[in-house]
Amino acid sequence: MMSATSRNAFSFPMLVSGFIAVLVGYSSTAALIFQAAQAAGASPEQIGGWLSMLGIGMGLASFGLSVWTRMPILAAWSTPGAALLATSVQGLTLNEVVGVFVATNALIVLSGVTGLFARLMNHIPQSLAAAMLAGILLRFGIGTFTGLQGNFALCGSMCLVWLLSRRWLPRYAIILALIAGVLVAVGQQAIHFPPHALTLSLPEFIMPQFNLAALIGVGLPYFLVTMASQNAPGIATLQAHGYQPPVSALTGWTGFIALVLSPFGGFSVCIAAITAAICMGDDVDADPKRRWMASAIAGIFYLLTGFTGALIAILLSALPPVLIATLAGLALLATLSGSLQRALVEPEHRDSAIIAFLITASGVSLLGIGSAFWGLIGGMITHLVLSQRPRA
Repeated sequence: MMSATSRNAFSFPMLVSGFIAVLVGYSSTAALIFQAAQAAGASPEQIGGWLSMLGIGMGLASFGLSVWTRMPILAAWSTPGAALLATSVQGLTLNEVVGVFVATNALIVLSGVTGLFARLMNHIPQSLAAAMLAGILLRFGIGTFTGLQGNFALCGSMCLVWLLSRRWLPRYAIILALIAGVLVAVGQQAIHFPPHALTLSLPEFIMPQFNLAALIGVGLPYFLVTMASQNAPGIATLQAHGYQPPVSALTGWTGFIALVLSPFGGFSVCIAAITAAICMGDDVDADPKRRWMASAIAGIFYLLTGFTGALIAILLSALPPVLIATLAGLALLATLSGSLQRALVEPEHRDSAIIAFLITASGVSLLGIGSAFWGLIGGMITHLVLSQRPRA
């Protein structure tokens, strides 16, 4: 029987998973943060402060919520929200943009306090949540190997090292693949730091100003995109792995942290989906009840990025995109296969699950909302229609 000490002790795979989750999170979408901040009129020093606040906010949420719930709760910024901001805030002052942050995060807190979001998520069958997650992860699985065409040496060496490690050193497969990729990238001189002159600077308080047109034209779409394309997939990811998270509490606390940090540029703290899945697989720990430690460790890494003035985030974003894509795909292969298995295990749900999977995987965006949301909607409509069929 496992002792209490061993149950509470973290392992090397947990450490690696937490690090990889932060690495993928920062490296894959950090450019969007620069674009959104620049579009809002932030100076280079302010952008450094924004990244610091994001790291601190995601670190506090990831560590605190994981320890509290004993579930692998990982926080992230709203990637679709950042993309929307980067293209929607032109013409607004920096104070008005911060006002949008404050109002949007207040709405997220309200949705958590009222429990409306939780009631909606409770009506989603587990097979649909798993199908949606599989659809999200499909492009990452495909991305594992598409790099072979553009950079065979880098992608091929990582895949080979991962395969051999899975045969003889399965606990270290991902970290060894990362090391192999970094060594090849150094040899290819493919590590490039972004041309952003960030310096160590304290976050700057920016007084919010509330512009009604901006709140309706930018804030409301930002709220809807964040809830539908970030928080909903994040909750569904947890449910697809067999967890029953306190949806209202998670929504309320992540929104509250973002609300407090909004005047300092911490525009978004949400529930992660893709990076969180890295902390939920069997490779992290055989016992699902112990995997929360991986996301708690990720929270510590996030805090490090925040307290170092976002310099670690810049280091991570210097790695070549093919390395990050291959690493993310390898880290998520087990989660992808498990999600597909759970989505299709029940014959009566297979039609609705495959619809949810295909719509999500298609990448279609309607009304500014991403495919994960529409995958859930399509799957739910199919489920509701077919569940009314007369029995043979």
